[in-house]
Amino acid sequence: MRLAKLLLAALVASVPALAQQPKSGGTFHTYQRDSPASASIHEEATYSTNIPFMAVFNNLIVYKQDEPRNTDASIVPELATSWAWSDDHKSLTFKLRDGVKWHDGKPFTSADVKCTFDLIQDKGTEKFRKNPRKLWYQNVESVTPTGPLEVTFKLARPQPSLLALLASGYSPMYPCHMSPAQMRTKPVGTGPFMLAEFKQNEIIRLVKNPNYWKPGRPYLDAIEMPIITNRSTAMLAFQAGKLDMTFPTEVTPPLMRDIKSQMPKAVCAFGPTNVNENLIVNREKPPFDNPDIRRAMALTIDRKAYIDILFEGLADIGGSLLPAPNGVWGMPEAMMREMVGYNPDVAKNRAEARAIMEKLGYGPSNRLKVKVSTRNIPAYRDPAVILIDHLKEIYIDGELDPVDTSLWFSKVARKDYAVGLNLTGNAVDDPDQAFYENYACKSERNYSEYCNPELEKLFDQQSAEVDVEKRRALVWDIDRRIQNDVARPIILHIRGGTCWQPDVHGFTPMVNSSYNGYRYEDLWLDR
Repeated sequence: MRLAKLLLAALVASVPALAQQPKSGGTFHTYQRDSPASASIHEEATYSTNIPFMAVFNNLIVYKQDEPRNTDASIVPELATSWAWSDDHKSLTFKLRDGVKWHDGKPFTSADVKCTFDLIQDKGTEKFRKNPRKLWYQNVESVTPTGPLEVTFKLARPQPSLLALLASGYSPMYPCHMSPAQMRTKPVGTGPFMLAEFKQNEIIRLVKNPNYWKPGRPYLDAIEMPIITNRSTAMLAFQAGKLDMTFPTEVTPPLMRDIKSQMPKAVCAFGPTNVNENLIVNREKPPFDNPDIRRAMALTIDRKAYIDILFEGLADIGGSLLPAPNGVWGMPEAMMREMVGYNPDVAKNRAEARAIMEKLGYGPSNRLKVKVSTRNIPAYRDPAVILIDHLKEIYIDGELDPVDTSLWFSKVARKDYAVGLNLTGNAVDDPDQAFYENYACKSERNYSEYCNPELEKLFDQQSAEVDVEKRRALVWDIDRRIQNDVARPIILHIRGGTCWQPDVHGFTPMVNSSYNGYRYEDLWLDR
C-alpha cells in the first residue's frame, strides 16, 4: 500500500496543469541543502550547483523541461536554432540564435561557443581550476566559427551521444569576456534569471532577466534559496509554508509520508534519479593497492540491506548505468548476479571475503583500521554509516570522516582519502558520460585511480557504434568487466522524492537524470 501511494504521487506530479493559464510575477522560495563550492557549473560536480545556477545559463540545445524522460527525441534548440550532421557524421554544424545578449548586454556569438569549448578542452589561455567533464569532449577535434551565428564541431570519429552531452545541464555556454574566476562568484549568462546574490552558507537569490530572448519568459520575478543544511529543519519550513518546494530528490519515503500526512494537498513525486551510491577505494594507498582487499570489500556489501534501511525497498540494484526499465543501458539481472558481490547470498559472499582477509593476515585479533570519508550531508553520511557496519563483517574497522561539500570533490579528485562513500550522478543516460567520466584513466572524476587501457579502447568502440543493439551488447560487457575489476563498486541506484506546494506549476522532475531540469523559465505561481 505504501509503495502504491508513492507511485500514485509520482503519477499525479507528472501531469501538467494544461487547463490553467500561467501567471507572471512572484518570488519562488526553495532551499539549498548545502553551499556549493562555486557558481561555475563547468567546474563543479554536483547538482548543488546545477539546481541554483542552471537558470542563469543557456545551452546550444537542451532537454525539454516539461518531459520527465531525457531522450534524443526530447532535445530541442536553445541558443542554437538548428543543427545538421555531415554525411560521414564527423561534423556537426549549429545555426545560432540572432539577437541574444549576455546579462551585461554584450551580444552572444559563435565566438562564445568556441571560448566555452576552449576552456573545457584546456586549449585557451584561461584555465578552469577544476575540469571534471573534460573527457566528455575528447573526441571533438575542433570547434570552429564559420560566421557570427554559425559554428561547426569537427569530430575524430562518429559519436552519436554528442547531442545528449550538449543537452545536459552541465553544458552551458560561457561568455568570452568573463574569466573563469569571475564565473565562480558572479556568473554572467544568457538565461532566464540573473544572479543577484550569492552568500556562501547563507543564500542564493536570482532575479528575472528582463531582456530574455524567449518572449514571455520567465514567469517568476525572483527565486530565493536559503542554505539549510539540516534536512529536518528544511522539511519543517516547507510544511509551515515558508518554502514552495523541497530540494529536488531529497525527500525520503518516511519524510514523504510525513509531508503527505501533514499537507494532503502537497504535490510529491518519487522516482529514479540516475544517481548511484558507490564505494570508492584509493588503489594507490596501501594496503588498498592490493586487489584482494578490494575484492573482499566488494563482497561484504549487502545491497538489499541498504535498500531496505534507507529506502524501504524503493531503490534499484544495478551496475554503472541506470537499471531498466527507467534506464536504457542497464544490464539484465541475470548478468548482474554473476558479478563480484552481486550474488544475493550475502553470507556466502562474506565467507569468501573473510577467507581473503585471513589469508592476508587479518582477523578478529588483527583488524584493519581506516577512515571512511564522505560528504557531510545526510544523503552521503547515512549510507556511509551502513558501509562501516558492513566492513566490520570482514575485520575492517571504519571511522566516519565527514567532509564539507566545498572540500569534498577537491579532496577525492586529488586522491586525498583511503576509503570513501560517494554518490555519483550520471548527467545523461548514456554510456559515454558514465564510462569516460568515471573510469577513463585520465579523468578528473576517476576518484579510485582505476585504469585499464585495453578496456578504454572498448569505450571508444561502443561510443562510435550506431547500431543500438550492438552498442548495448558492448556496453553490458564493459560494465561487467568494470564491476568485476572492483573499479568503483555500485551499491545501489537511488530513488528520491520532491514535494511542492499546490500553487506551484511548471516543474517536471526528470526520471533518468537529476541534473538537467532546472531552467525554471516555465515555473509559475498561482497566487
